[in-house]
Amino acid sequence: MAMNRPVPPADWNGRHRRVNAIPPIEAHDRPARLTVGVVGAGRVGPALAASLQLAGHRPVAVSGVSDASVRRAAALLPDVPLVPPAEVLARADLVLLTVPDDALAGLVTGLAATGAVRPGQLLVHTSGRYGTAVLDPATRAGALPLALHPVMTFTGTPVDVQRLAGCSFGVTSPDELRMAAEALVIEMGGEPEWIAESARPLYHAALAIGANHLVTLVAQSLELLRTAGVEAPDRMLGPLLGAALDNALRSGDAALTGPVARGDAGTVAAHVTELRRHAPQSVAGYLAMARTTADRALAHGLLKPELAEDLLGVLSDVATGEASGNPAPRGRPSADDDPEGGPSEDRPSDDGPDHPDDGPADQGPHGGDSR
Repeated sequence: MAMNRPVPPADWNGRHRRVNAIPPIEAHDRPARLTVGVVGAGRVGPALAASLQLAGHRPVAVSGVSDASVRRAAALLPDVPLVPPAEVLARADLVLLTVPDDALAGLVTGLAATGAVRPGQLLVHTSGRYGTAVLDPATRAGALPLALHPVMTFTGTPVDVQRLAGCSFGVTSPDELRMAAEALVIEMGGEPEWIAESARPLYHAALAIGANHLVTLVAQSLELLRTAGVEAPDRMLGPLLGAALDNALRSGDAALTGPVARGDAGTVAAHVTELRRHAPQSVAGYLAMARTTADRALAHGLLKPELAEDLLGVLSDVATGEASGNPAPRGRPSADDDPEGGPSEDRPSDDGPDHPDDGPADQGPHGGDSR
């Protein structure tokens, strides 16, 4: 399958991402052309191998068990043979370990124990959670460990290769391999972002909040709008969510709008009443997000203290009522019935500093599959 190297997309502010500002890799800094193997033909591995192929490396082996894995490998890496994991390591100079986080440590231990790891072999995992310590058994066998986590949601289709253009990668490696790690990311069209070993769990948690939890919130909102009789909830939400994301990336907490940020306790109480009636499974999540939003709005001076007291009182009463099974008070009436997405009339919604060009993309998941 012929694919051209994608052009990095414009970022949320209409500019190309920072990857375009990175000078071209000089020949003496460029990794030698490598044979590439993939252990775990999930959504991520075949896409990364296909991207490396565009840079001149040569995929030679892939392992996968499920029918979906076989189809993905065939679509993205045609004519590359499917072989057992140990055979992948026997054939490849650079091995991508693209398995679920919880399976990674066991896989590495097993490969090292069976002698499958070769000295000088580049062993790359794509987990956001782990740095290179998880590869220690293979490192002791002579492997060169790299952690390259693409901050992107993956579909398991050829479009993923295009999306890698301008995608940030969380990079962790020994100091002596840092140049090679960053060069590989740049060859895939990505943007390397150094993450310390000790910071990997926090880094991954941040991406899960921003991407994985976002999907849950959007899916929940779509369901509620359908219940309310909206025929095309995706069309309704699209412009609102796009503007909210753009404003948040530019302005952070200054972009907060809606009844919680305004301190409309009566409106929040009414929301909870309706959610309890139509979608009781959504109440706990709504309360948790409302409290977090109120705390942030108060800390940044967006929510007046006197209004925060009433609002937090309603949220506390609602939570107490949920626990006891008693109805919660509705709170005082709202003084401002502007739509959820509209700015408060005494606060601009988009006048904060520009968000830097190297902000996170989505994750996925691995999130979808941003590992």
